[in-house]
Amino acid sequence: MTARTTAPPPPADAAAGRPAAADLSPLNRLVRSAPTAGGLIHAARLDGTRSVTLRELYERSGRLAHHLRGLGVGPGDRIGILAANSLEWVLLDLAALRLKAQTAGLEPGKFTPSRELLDRYDITLLCTDRPTDLPGTLRTDDVWALTEPGDGPDTPLPPVTWAQRDVTTIKFTSGSTGVPKGLGATAGSIESSLDAVQEIFEHKPDDHLFVFLPLSLLQQRYWVYSALLHGHDLTLTTYEAAFATLRRVRPTVVMGVPAFYETARRQIEAKRKRPGAGSTREVARALFGDRVRYLWTGSAPAAPAMVSFFTEEAGLPLFEGYGLNETCIVTKNHPGAHRAGSVGRVLRGKEVLIGEDGVIGVRSTHPVNDHYAYAAPGDSDKVFMPDGTVRTGDIGHLDEDGFLFVHGRADDVIVLDNGKKIVVRPVEERMKAHPAIAECVLFSPTQTDLVAVVSPAVPPADPGAVTALLAAANAAGTPDERISRVIVADEPFSIANGLLTSQYKPKRPAIQRAYAHRLHDQEAGIHA
Repeated sequence: MTARTTAPPPPADAAAGRPAAADLSPLNRLVRSAPTAGGLIHAARLDGTRSVTLRELYERSGRLAHHLRGLGVGPGDRIGILAANSLEWVLLDLAALRLKAQTAGLEPGKFTPSRELLDRYDITLLCTDRPTDLPGTLRTDDVWALTEPGDGPDTPLPPVTWAQRDVTTIKFTSGSTGVPKGLGATAGSIESSLDAVQEIFEHKPDDHLFVFLPLSLLQQRYWVYSALLHGHDLTLTTYEAAFATLRRVRPTVVMGVPAFYETARRQIEAKRKRPGAGSTREVARALFGDRVRYLWTGSAPAAPAMVSFFTEEAGLPLFEGYGLNETCIVTKNHPGAHRAGSVGRVLRGKEVLIGEDGVIGVRSTHPVNDHYAYAAPGDSDKVFMPDGTVRTGDIGHLDEDGFLFVHGRADDVIVLDNGKKIVVRPVEERMKAHPAIAECVLFSPTQTDLVAVVSPAVPPADPGAVTALLAAANAAGTPDERISRVIVADEPFSIANGLLTSQYKPKRPAIQRAYAHRLHDQEAGIHA
């Protein structure tokens, strides 16, 4: 390895007096006792909001756990949850933790209820809001009634203890490169991430976290656990209801992928042009509310111009981080350490190594796992190295102060017939810098030149604007980075049409298949 960095040791008082007993680790505190601090959890939809205290949430999860025990669910069994975000989703997850049962977060649209699904992932009970008459399922619409006082025993549950290597849940990769892989996440990896994030952001009872990405993504559940552990409020909603809910909720922290913030940026810039709209900061606060302490982003590359817009122009600090399903969060910019263009410094419990080929490797004190639970033969060996290093497949470098910069995917490097290697991300970012372009994906069908497939922010795209943008992007790059032509997508990339992952990252293979004919037709598209 050519470079490496580990997290600095925690402050001298960070671990002072902290009990080391296993039953006092974060997850075990969460399952053993009701929250001592206040706090509310809100489930917001377009048709209204339901709210409960964190203590009531805990009590209801206990009654649900008793009911699940009656259905035969016990330690080591697996509950599949195939449903949109809701309080019921949260209750099922907490009940499983309190039974020491595993969960499998199944994203709607990616999975459908079937006997094959239950058998493939060893699911004891499938909980879903999808239509089904499949035996061995529980309707999430029925869950709330099962948690009402008097509808189940309030006697204490048998105590459980989560050891650090115990798998709490099966999570699935985004599927951006093919069929999603299943990965068992250990309790230690979850607790390590919770502790590291709390150390740098210090969420307190007066915080209010806003979460709208699917709970099937494990990292979104971290914020529920954080609320129970630290007593802050949390609003849970969906992507469709996010913007309608933001101003009303007035959160202090918003969790979102770059695509969400790009959409927000376009909304702010459009409203800013209206007569009497006010300054950019005023318009941004009208959208996000007036209490934002910081904005969080990750899961996909964030354009530097977008980060700068929110942090400097809108006055809403946006901090980018880096992590994978296979590593949990690895680095994070934060108020105490932030460098523009980077994805932050390494967190406590992580080690970043840069290989001779520039590929980022990650070692963890508490690894997520050392293999995939469900994947094709050989897939685990490509990612999980014998020495515990996770080979991320991303290319990057560490600067002299230990900030990590990610340049793109190793398999997204295009090698031209002249031997030149083109890292596509910087070239794609030049095209995406214009608000008219939501996504840009580069290909080289003949290995002689670059062809871009772009997804317009608002269809139909203006050909003249695309031509001007293409000229500007080519002027800013090297001759080998010149884009010869642009294919404008028939419709914006989306999860629904299979061209974006659940974390709003482009699916390159799917986009290449969808536009294969035009990619190989030298006359197709807008030419430079």
